[in-house]
Amino acid sequence: MNPDKKIIVDELLVRINASPFMLVVDYTGMSVLHFSELRSRLQEGGAECHVAKNSHMKRVLEAAGLPGMDETLSGQTAFITGEQDVCGAAKAVKTFAKEFQRPTFKAGLLDGEILDESQVKALADLPPRDVLLATLLNVINLPATMLARVINEPGTSLARVVKARHEGEE
Repeated sequence: MNPDKKIIVDELLVRINASPFMLVVDYTGMSVLHFSELRSRLQEGGAECHVAKNSHMKRVLEAAGLPGMDETLSGQTAFITGEQDVCGAAKAVKTFAKEFQRPTFKAGLLDGEILDESQVKALADLPPRDVLLATLLNVINLPATMLARVINEPGTSLARVVKARHEGEE
């Protein structure tokens, strides 16, 4: 392999190994200005968008031991990676695509599993991470809150009865 290609493949391999996810999008018809805008929106959420030759990416995926995406890696393909929130990255792409009709999702990888276009769109529809964590915390706290209410109810009822009797005597 050409040394220049080896450097590119090695750099891509480092990015893929450092990221728990990769979104694959078709950027056909996007202008340079639109691409720059997409990159800045992704960067706000901690994600990056890179364009690489499909043949290089096939080598990278093979070297990383990730499932093959040969049928997906065709045409004008960009790769989005990040270290944190896959939903935020997918949401940024989906919002951008609503405004400019480009790019379109092709597929994705999440923790080594291939996602099809509909699954990536489903990730984009999820609420933000903070909202999901708050909902989870609420679900975890609900049984404890209910238990505390049940435990306190006999004492509270007794206090109401005593108060009502005291007010009735006056």
